[in-house]
Amino acid sequence: MNDRSPAFYILAAVFALYVLFLYGPMLAIFVLSFQGPSGGLTFPMNDVSLHWFNKLYEGNGIVDLGSAFRRSLALGVIVMAVTVVFSVAAGLAFRKKFRGSSILFYTAVASLIVPSIVTSLGIALEFRLGDDLIRNYLFDWWETGMGLFTSGLGAHLTWTLPFGLLIMFAVFNRFDHRLEEAARDLGATPWQTFWHVVLPIILPSVIGIGLFGFTLSWDELARSSQAIGPVNTLPLELQGLTTTVTNPDIYALGTAISAVSFIVIAACLGFVFWLQKRRARLGSDAGKGV
Repeated sequence: MNDRSPAFYILAAVFALYVLFLYGPMLAIFVLSFQGPSGGLTFPMNDVSLHWFNKLYEGNGIVDLGSAFRRSLALGVIVMAVTVVFSVAAGLAFRKKFRGSSILFYTAVASLIVPSIVTSLGIALEFRLGDDLIRNYLFDWWETGMGLFTSGLGAHLTWTLPFGLLIMFAVFNRFDHRLEEAARDLGATPWQTFWHVVLPIILPSVIGIGLFGFTLSWDELARSSQAIGPVNTLPLELQGLTTTVTNPDIYALGTAISAVSFIVIAACLGFVFWLQKRRARLGSDAGKGV
């Protein structure tokens, strides 16, 4: 017997329309990227093939996909690593009250409130002022300190670090301190306690922070627009193509970018699932041993 009220079906229909509105354009791009050589930018499709992916791989004189891909990938990996290290370290530090902790916390998360383009412009202005000072007072041959792994890295970290900090604060807020006390009572050093007790427990959350760091950096556009320096990341190349490309090359590029994000997400989720299965198996073996 169906006990659901008419309101359930109305809300379900509204939610389905919302999901369609949210993901419909992305699905349309995915489908149109597999058009044949005579395909255009709109439906109906003309044949089905990998023609535009091959054109994208060859370069086709439109965009240097290989270089842009490598730049974005390298930046995303570094942002991921720095975000994980600083987030975990900050989470451990903020477990105890210290002078200036509130100011430091609000300063760290303030970049979530400031518009991305304002952050990007501010970082670019800061580096330009620094370049002028260096040229005027130190090295007249100096060009700029802006670059992928200087101003670009800093701009992306203003976006990824607050998320990592908030996740770590939530994790350690629920952490059972008695586990650490037990490890110390057994003679473990602080480092051994962290490595053998704390880290295995928080590892799924750490993987989640790494996932956030990479994916947020991988498709970041606004914070890269002014602060990335003389080179472009893959999202910036994609933005540049939107005004010049008249064939599905751009759809193939968008599909390739999305595929990398999905692969990273799937890999992280798979690793977390493996950790959970491994932990359950070790717990079962320990129970049998007892």
